[in-house]
Amino acid sequence: MKQTTWNFNGLFKNDDDPEIEKKRKYVEKNSYAFIDKWKSREDYLREPAVLEKALDEYERWKRYWGSDGDEGYYFMLRTAQDQNDPKLKAKFNKVEHFSKKIENDIQFFHLRIAGIPEKNYRRFLEYKGLGKYRHFLERIFAESKYLLSEPEEKILNLKSPTSYANWTKMTSGFLAKEERRVTVESGGRRTKTFSDILSLMNSRYKVVRDSAAKAFNDILEKHADTAEAEINSILANKKVDDELRGISRPDLARHISDDIDSEVVDSLLNAVYGRFDIPSRYYRLKAGILKVKKLKYHERNAEYGILNKKYTYNQAVRLVQGVFKNLDAEFAGIFEGFIENGRFDVYPGKGKVSGAFCAHHLISQPTYILLNHTDRLNDVLTLAHELGHGINNELVRRRQNSLNFGTPTSTAEVASTFMEDFVLREMLRKADDELRLSVMMMKLNDEVSTIFRQVACYRFEQELHREFRQKGYLPKEDIGRLFSRHMASYMGDYVEQSPGSENWWIYWSHIRSFFYVYSYAGGLLISKSLQRSVKEDHGFIEKVKDFLSAGLSDSPKNIFKNLGIDITDEGFWNRGLDEVDALLKGTTELAGRLGKIK
Repeated sequence: MKQTTWNFNGLFKNDDDPEIEKKRKYVEKNSYAFIDKWKSREDYLREPAVLEKALDEYERWKRYWGSDGDEGYYFMLRTAQDQNDPKLKAKFNKVEHFSKKIENDIQFFHLRIAGIPEKNYRRFLEYKGLGKYRHFLERIFAESKYLLSEPEEKILNLKSPTSYANWTKMTSGFLAKEERRVTVESGGRRTKTFSDILSLMNSRYKVVRDSAAKAFNDILEKHADTAEAEINSILANKKVDDELRGISRPDLARHISDDIDSEVVDSLLNAVYGRFDIPSRYYRLKAGILKVKKLKYHERNAEYGILNKKYTYNQAVRLVQGVFKNLDAEFAGIFEGFIENGRFDVYPGKGKVSGAFCAHHLISQPTYILLNHTDRLNDVLTLAHELGHGINNELVRRRQNSLNFGTPTSTAEVASTFMEDFVLREMLRKADDELRLSVMMMKLNDEVSTIFRQVACYRFEQELHREFRQKGYLPKEDIGRLFSRHMASYMGDYVEQSPGSENWWIYWSHIRSFFYVYSYAGGLLISKSLQRSVKEDHGFIEKVKDFLSAGLSDSPKNIFKNLGIDITDEGFWNRGLDEVDALLKGTTELAGRLGKIK
């Protein structure tokens, strides 16, 4: 097996490589060459041919240098390997400061393009030479309708910390400081942090779950008054911003920034809402397997079974490689290239960040994947998940320019869940019945949380903003009632809305980012629908690759339309939901065959 730590060849030899300073000077030189050339000119705002030349130079800047070049990417990765090293922190902070100045100095270009009069849009968008940048311009023009003047935008940016960010940091900061003594799985009682307590509520031991829930609810109750003031303040701030910008519905700003049409999101929400029988039936199955009449609210994610099958990293690589080879030769080739070139940092280490991620920065730089592999079954799925992101990055890199490099938030999780599910299918094929049931229950729990819970949360957000704008202020009790009603709508009759659960909105950070959660449901259901099409016709994998290669070159709606798929049609989303339903039916049948339910 090849190396299991990152190979930084192509970036720098080490943290003190003399090339770091040289490359920083190149970034500065090329950034200000562009800035100085275009900041005093206005001809590119009138003539498409001149804008083409300016965008060609901007694309080259974004391709090779950006605002921080190789230095920013390198030290971001190095601090992930050792987040406690003060020297690395200092170097990273230094390059961030350097980068921020360039970002501020170059932002004029984007803002001035946004200021092109609407009557001239067609002349620019239909100019042949700007075809490669068409959707880049379309996105800017779409945002420009809601932009204020440059001084006004500056005022909104300056007030954002006091009117929004400081409030949300305050609530999350207070929660993060809390500790309580709780029952732990090894026996006895220990003092645990807020995040540890949250995790313990998923324990397979009821006494541990109940102890953690009691502590968790106590913490939320303690900070309920603070959260009430916080949420009302940020709702008021959002209302003011939307009114100043002339934004007609509270979630529209999110849709514009995510490059997704509101009709697509509405279609997704309606389709999922219409299938809330699926999570209700899942919780009935789970209550039956756990031998309880109803699950308490905090027990809905309780673990079932013991996922004790081990996979070494080498075994995980071989399993995933086999799946990818069966899917597509290019997928397998990208994976093998990552291995050969040392793009994985595999094992846990002192100071290393937890979890996993797939990193990319400039289109000219390599992709890197961070893991914390401990031989667990879930680690195999994590490898597949992050490789999905990596393959997505590489396909976009091969076929797009730097202004189209990336994926919109609305579809960012499609590739990762697509690859993960095909690997899971292979793991299930080789598992015995007991392990298969445990894995299927785990998978169902994830999908219910990702799809149905997030759509219920989105609908809660919609009503929260609507009620606030009608009434002017919402006490914590009213917010709690709204929250409980929307959570009950998807959980059904087999999950009890237990006392204290009405306060769980207090810690849910996503509702502070406003209407973000639809993307979890949408990404997974797109993935599910594509998986079904590939299972029905393996040749469909070419259309999947076309989608994964498109990057930011067009809106998701148009990309799918070009593939013959209408994502404004609820039928598309129901194809994905049918896959979840089929998994639930298969799991229920297996549980019955094993005598786990009557």
